[in-house]
Amino acid sequence: MPITFTKVKLPNGWLGNMSGHAVEYNGKMWRTAEALFQALRFDNDEVREAIGAQHSPMGAKLIAKRHADKMTVVPMSAQDLANMELVLRLKLDQHPDLKDALLATGQETIIEDITNRPAGGRHAFWGMALVDGIWRGENTLGKLWMKLREELRNERQQPPARNP
Repeated sequence: MPITFTKVKLPNGWLGNMSGHAVEYNGKMWRTAEALFQALRFDNDEVREAIGAQHSPMGAKLIAKRHADKMTVVPMSAQDLANMELVLRLKLDQHPDLKDALLATGQETIIEDITNRPAGGRHAFWGMALVDGIWRGENTLGKLWMKLREELRNERQQPPARNP
């Protein structure tokens, strides 16, 4: 059975960028991973500040959409993926309990379940939808989580370093 996540309040909601896990980046606290991820798409300090001032992750996302013409990182580009991976790493490093939760997913496939969202586009890039019993989509966010899980598993299996 895959490990799926949709809304923050549902099981595994911590895997989503909308979860209430604040992250610090370059000396600034961001209320959610979503806010930081959206802000990283801009070089414009005013837009970044407006995103960071939002009290909800959806508010941060809406500010980013409102200023899409000022984005310097193309959504779903290689840089966007690198930014997402950075944000997920920060979230894990700054919330150690999430490392245990991630490892507890075992070997299962992790899927951002977008079944109830509009089909195609960015949703199908980041997640997957269950259509006629088959998962469809790229599941990029799930793949990033699985990559980080494997790295974490490998780190924890390494013997402790010896002191000279």
